[in-house]
Amino acid sequence: MKLTIAHLKKGQSAVIKGFSTDVIPIKLLELGCLPGNQVELLQIAPFKDPLYLNINGSFLTIRRATALEIEIDMIKENDSL
Repeated sequence: MKLTIAHLKKGQSAVIKGFSTDVIPIKLLELGCLPGNQVELLQIAPFKDPLYLNINGSFLTIRRATALEIEIDMIKENDSL
């Protein structure tokens, strides 16, 4: 099973690994949603959509459907980048 941003729990961090689709909004890429960047889930809206994220210092919200397309590698609690 591939892990995606949608699988994160509030407060968890991960590193973006890649995308499972070629259709990622350009705005996300401009805001730092790129492979190798760290992402942290800050808040989940009611009904689990949208998700509020911190990606390398940029705060943004994305739809759950988009989050399911962004693959990640989890960061262990004692790891640091």
